[in-house]
Amino acid sequence: MTRPTRVLGWDVGGAYVKAAVVEAADGERSVRTASRPFEIWRDKHALPGVLRELAAELPPSDLVAVTMTAELSDVFRTKREGVGFVLDSVLGVSRAPVRVFTTRGELVEPEVARAQPLEAAASNWVATAQLVGRFVPDALLVDIGSTTTDVIPVVDGRVSAIGRTDPGRLVSGELLYTGALRTNVAAIVRRVPLWGQECPVASELFAISGDAHVLLGSVAPDDYTCPTPDGRPPTPEFAAERLARVVCADGDMLGAVEIRAIAEAVADAQVEDIAAALRMVARRLPRPAPVIATGLGSFLARRAADRLGMPVEDLADVLEVDVGAVAPAVAVAWLALDEVRL
Repeated sequence: MTRPTRVLGWDVGGAYVKAAVVEAADGERSVRTASRPFEIWRDKHALPGVLRELAAELPPSDLVAVTMTAELSDVFRTKREGVGFVLDSVLGVSRAPVRVFTTRGELVEPEVARAQPLEAAASNWVATAQLVGRFVPDALLVDIGSTTTDVIPVVDGRVSAIGRTDPGRLVSGELLYTGALRTNVAAIVRRVPLWGQECPVASELFAISGDAHVLLGSVAPDDYTCPTPDGRPPTPEFAAERLARVVCADGDMLGAVEIRAIAEAVADAQVEDIAAALRMVARRLPRPAPVIATGLGSFLARRAADRLGMPVEDLADVLEVDVGAVAPAVAVAWLALDEVRL
């Protein structure tokens, strides 16, 4: 039996599909990545085509490793149904053997994952944290994507999270539904500054977090890859208009300074929520640990760590490879290179 030399890792989410090929050569690892926005609830049967298109952008591999969060989408009545659908899609497009990553930190045969779907569901955070533990024995991994934030403790090189399911992780503070793009502003703040007062926000989908971060320059318009609430482009100009509407105004009623203050309030509230989760999880650690930041919203993780006076490093610097915004896909492929024999 031999280990694979090139592994394709999939991270199949409900809003994005992310892929990475990790190759072992001459004692070093090289990484190539690809990703695509894909809202599975709009057309779940398009998933195999998306997988084929992304795989075509990457080198062929001799093993496929998969992790997922798409099973949470309400296009599926249960997580069991969602896990089965994702597995069917991956198996249907894969020529190489497939292994599935579980919340126990194991790579198993698809039949095992299908029989134990809750262990295959939402396992991507374990893969990234397990990889971090190989490089940093004690750490707080903070992975902020378009939709969610993971705060994962690593102690003595091992993942020491309390929660292993989405509800358990929400209760423990290890999962927050706040992200760099897709979070409804009305879910982030109840009030924002306006005309020297605090103005309640409209409970409507007028603007999302990506609007605040594009206006503030933290996210590039090209990285604002989800649909905008009004269907207009993800530019600072239109982001400002969307933010004005959260207080039932528009670009004629508010000036640039007033709208920027709304954006800053949104960003600051996200940082405060992330810092609170960091503080909560850090209290459970036996000793201080650095924050390892990754994901499209890593700038929020750095701000939260700075607010708490915690040291922070970027995951790409820790691994000495660029993981972009697809860390779980890189992690699951990297782990499979070491742990699976063909």
